[in-house]
Amino acid sequence: MPLPTAIANPTSTPIPALPSVQARRSRNMALICTLALIALGLGWELVWAPTGVKSLAIKVVPLALGVAGLAKYRLQTFRWMSLLVWLYAAEGAVRAFSDVGLSAQLAWVELILSLTLFAACAWHVKARFASASLSVPAAGPAVSSSRMP
Repeated sequence: MPLPTAIANPTSTPIPALPSVQARRSRNMALICTLALIALGLGWELVWAPTGVKSLAIKVVPLALGVAGLAKYRLQTFRWMSLLVWLYAAEGAVRAFSDVGLSAQLAWVELILSLTLFAACAWHVKARFASASLSVPAAGPAVSSSRMP
């Protein structure tokens, strides 16, 4: 009876690589900014400066959907989160210049958090691709040497 390949050849089973220091730091920054944006969105629309329509607090749902993916280092989540965050940055920019008082201050905080979240997501994707390129051996020349002059 043959042994399973994992027992016969222990090197055939892939060992999940630990995330790099940059990947961990960028993931932590992205998680902190996402959770802060969720708290800000809920507090803003429900408590601190409500617009009168409390259903606007639903705007944090897309951010909440991304928290699990960010926590699990899912690269696709970082990619779509870096695109989604521009909606919150746009809202923050518009409301920072059009609102007054506490609402304008909250809009500036939203804008800063959104830009920081984008930077963290971009940093994470770059760190992941950099670590992946280090683990892949360099490819040979695309054209054989016999055709070169």
